[in-house]
Amino acid sequence: MAQLWGGRFTGETDRTAYEFNASIRFDRRLFHQDIQGSIAHVTMLAGQGILGEEERDSIVRGLTEIREAVDAGTMEIDESCEDIHSFVEAALIERIGEAGKKMHTGRSRNDQVALDMRLYTRQHVTETDTLLKELLRVILAAMEENTETYMPGFTHLQKAQPTTLAHHYGAYFEMFKRDRQRMADIYDRMNYCPLGAGALAGTTYPLDREYTAQLLDFTGPSMNSMDSVSDRDYLIEYLAALSTIMMHLSRFCEEIIIWNSNEYQFVEIDDAYSTGSSIMPQKKNPDIAELVRGKTGRVYGALTALLTTMKGIPLAYNKDMQEDKELSFDAMDTVRDCLTLFTGMLRTMKFRKERMAASAMNGFTNATDAADYLVGKGVPFRDAHGIIGRLVLYCVEKDTSIDRLSLEELQKISDKFEEDIYEAVSLKTCVEKRLTLGAPGPEAMKKVIEDHKKYLQN
Repeated sequence: MAQLWGGRFTGETDRTAYEFNASIRFDRRLFHQDIQGSIAHVTMLAGQGILGEEERDSIVRGLTEIREAVDAGTMEIDESCEDIHSFVEAALIERIGEAGKKMHTGRSRNDQVALDMRLYTRQHVTETDTLLKELLRVILAAMEENTETYMPGFTHLQKAQPTTLAHHYGAYFEMFKRDRQRMADIYDRMNYCPLGAGALAGTTYPLDREYTAQLLDFTGPSMNSMDSVSDRDYLIEYLAALSTIMMHLSRFCEEIIIWNSNEYQFVEIDDAYSTGSSIMPQKKNPDIAELVRGKTGRVYGALTALLTTMKGIPLAYNKDMQEDKELSFDAMDTVRDCLTLFTGMLRTMKFRKERMAASAMNGFTNATDAADYLVGKGVPFRDAHGIIGRLVLYCVEKDTSIDRLSLEELQKISDKFEEDIYEAVSLKTCVEKRLTLGAPGPEAMKKVIEDHKKYLQN
């Protein structure tokens, strides 16, 4: 068992206790970050005269060789070590001898793991942002192609007003755009280097923390050594943002599942993102959309778990904080996979435009426009609302729609109806006259789409 703290102890650690305490089976993920941080640390130590240049070069060379050997598969990470830091240090000492024992000068495992986790999370924040940007590109492409694809808009899952597929997709564009903004905010707030904080109170060595931060591409060093090693709020914030991404994905998946049903038939999901039934040969199930929806709870669980772990911990570091990793790693993997698969599903999905338009007409989505028509003829809105309510009731009884009624039938309900009512309640008119910014009208949508294009160029 390779461990960094044996000098104080004379007895053997209980095997079960050792394994319970050990973290290498999951923190081995931090291998590259541990190497990266150690190279920066010894580079700074040499710059301060704490290590000699030959010692620095030997350590850096040894760390680089270990990284290359593990990456090439010629060296295995030894899981009998307590954690990834123990493995790297033991492997280094074995490879280069006494100089390897100096690598940990001026450093604690507390600030070391705080750095590793921050570097790892920072990398994933960037990767999440990249995946979100690709999803936005797919959404925007669908928006450009469907500014005249009419469909019903819903409230309470009831057909409400006509809109377009471009407008509907545009709502999700805004959601995922805000998710990207959260990534940028998190990156900026977390991008401060904890290395040099020591166990909790810094060190007596003359470290150049600004230089270490610069080597690792941080904005600067963290400003309080206790806070540096004892909080994971940046990770909580990231998990909260991942949970919001999953909530947005889940809502979108829910709609796709509904649209894919036999009752709606708005879309056809590509075979690559569907499965069949073991007993019912006619089935084509939206399994990827359902799994993304289902995995949302998994990510929520990681956030709740870490919030609960952190809520009662006094300053500074406590072993409880080792629990920041497993569920966080799982959440990061889950969101990465969900974004990747959802984007592929969305990119290949086919739209049944005629079915969408027919659904919009059959659901009285033009009722508000019919009321506005009467207002234009001098009828007070509240009276117009009542007239159209009676008109809809008549249509329901006759199993028809407003645009299919004869002018004679319309005029029996209100003599204000004239021949131009048919154009006024057509889907095209209903959508095109909605021109306020953010509405589905073509001019409004054109401006929004151009703004989105510019945004994605950055």
